[in-house]
Amino acid sequence: MEAGAIIRELRGTKSLSTMANEIGITKSSLAMYERGERTPSDEKKIMIARYFGLSVQDIFFNNKEHE
Repeated sequence: MEAGAIIRELRGTKSLSTMANEIGITKSSLAMYERGERTPSDEKKIMIARYFGLSVQDIFFNNKEHE
């Protein structure tokens, strides 16, 4: 599973705006990450991973099916 799909799945029913606000990134950046149109910087990858309580590897470097 691609990183964008993993982020989208983890976001669940939470709005893009809410999640982006809570992470400290823009809504448009988050949307582009989810669609695979942009790859987050290493700093943003860390912020996203911490938000979900996961490692950067779990989200961005794992092509296996997300459980």
